[in-house]
Formats: sequence, C-alpha cells, structure tokens
Amino acid sequence: QVQLVESGGGLVQAGGSLRLSCAASGRTFGLYAMAWFRQTPGREREFVASVGWDNINTHYANFVKGRFTISRDSDKNSMYLQMNSLEPEDTAVYYCAAKPFYRDLTTWRIHEIDYWGQGTRVTVSS
Repeated sequence: QVQLVESGGGLVQAGGSLRLSCAASGRTFGLYAMAWFRQTPGREREFVASVGWDNINTHYANFVKGRFTISRDSDKNSMYLQMNSLEPEDTAVYYCAAKPFYRDLTTWRIHEIDYWGQGTRVTVSS
C-alpha cells in the first residue's frame, strides 16, 4: 500500500502563487512516475502534470501554459507543484496520483491509477 498526503492548498488572488506538496509513504518502491490531477464540481478529474523518478522528465497539460512547474525529491518521497500566475479557472481540488511501476508520463487513465491522495483545495479569487 502507498499513502499519499497533499498539502499547500489555500486561497489566493488571481496572479498569485501556491506550492503544493505530496508526501508518499508505505511501499514507495517502484513509484517511477507520479502525477497531479485536479477536479471541480460536476467535472471529471483532469490531468495537470507528471514527473519521472529522475526529476528530469516531465509532462504538462496544455492549460498549464508554462505557469506550473512539477518537481520531485525521490530521497524524501515527495512531489511538488509550483503554481504561478494563478487564474480563477485554476480553482479546484488538487490530487496527487501514483501507479507503481508505471513509467509513461503522457498517458494517465483515471480508472487505472492505484493510489490517490485526499486532495488539497485551491481557490483563486478574481
């Protein structure tokens, strides 16, 4: 089992920044690729960004537009999402996701993800 705990959400004005964190614990061996997703009421959870074990290879959703940066500290079993130039449309609950031994950064099928965090809420006011 893998436990994922997100933190760092909050209320911020449009144009502001937040840094989300995801701490992984338990059977973390094999967590090659990890990802951030987000969800708003009435909409399907959507992919935001993913990062490989080496913290070099990354992949982003088009709507990120260079505003977000995903990173990872494998020694600490942690993943981060630096979000800059936030827009009201970024308001959502953000989730950390992991699928042991999965290496594909570009293809994430929600129903195939093994582990989710509890989510951290981000609210961007206009």
